[in-house]
Amino acid sequence: MPEQRTLKRAQADKRAGKASSTQAGEFVKEQVDKVRAGKHGVKSAKQAIAIGLSEARRAGVAVKSPKKGTTSEATRKKADQDNAAGQPKSTARKRTESSAKRSRASSDALKREGSAGASHAALSKQTKTAAAKRPAASRSATAKKAAATKGAAGRSAAAKKAAHTRAARAHR
Repeated sequence: MPEQRTLKRAQADKRAGKASSTQAGEFVKEQVDKVRAGKHGVKSAKQAIAIGLSEARRAGVAVKSPKKGTTSEATRKKADQDNAAGQPKSTARKRTESSAKRSRASSDALKREGSAGASHAALSKQTKTAAAKRPAASRSATAKKAAATKGAAGRSAAAKKAAHTRAARAHR
């Protein structure tokens, strides 16, 4: 169950007109924070992201299910179930009680996992491999959009940070 502050942040993102992936990011961040705090573990960064996306869908965030051929049929089915669960009761199928035994078993399984999946290195590696699968044009368009929405002060700060990083790496 997501925390109230996560739901509020996601709702604020929606009101601000931000993309559904940005809204879902709040839930992913919560999962990463939970793993880092030692509440439970994950096998990989992908699992932390998957749990966060599942929670986002169940909370009503309009995250699309993965396209056919990109993931397994089971993953797509689970995404569809989560999306249905996040809709108002009139449109979704009748909500069923979750089994306490199954819920406890999945919680216990996560507690047996390590926290390395939520490390900075693991998340960075996952981000880079995910980005590498996207076409260059898509990555470029994303960067241009980010620069356009940053504003003058933000661009200036980013340029200063980049210059500082380059200088630090040059002295290694």
